[in-house]
Amino acid sequence: MSNDWKERLGVVFSTNPDYKYETEAEQEVETLPASKQNLRVWLDRLKGGRVATVVRGFVGSQQELAELGKELKTKCGVGGTAKDGEIIIQGDHRDRIVDLLTRAGYRCKKAGG
Repeated sequence: MSNDWKERLGVVFSTNPDYKYETEAEQEVETLPASKQNLRVWLDRLKGGRVATVVRGFVGSQQELAELGKELKTKCGVGGTAKDGEIIIQGDHRDRIVDLLTRAGYRCKKAGG
């Protein structure tokens, strides 16, 4: 028997012995083609004077986001992460990332100062 208590946190108790807990499955977002993506590239100031480049506005699955993030990190030669619909690249690589994304066919522009 699997421990699915985290999936049914909202349900307290049921007196029906045949009751089956129904959880909503997350629907996979369809990835838009690169020419229809509208990406924004931001600079984010972190504590300690560090800077990170953030790409926002990606519409698609988490797997596609991770692949794009991996490609950008490899081309820039730095670390970073791709989660919550954002790609965070360590350092100030905004100009380079905008150039790489436009070459790949994405619509993107600098934003936020």
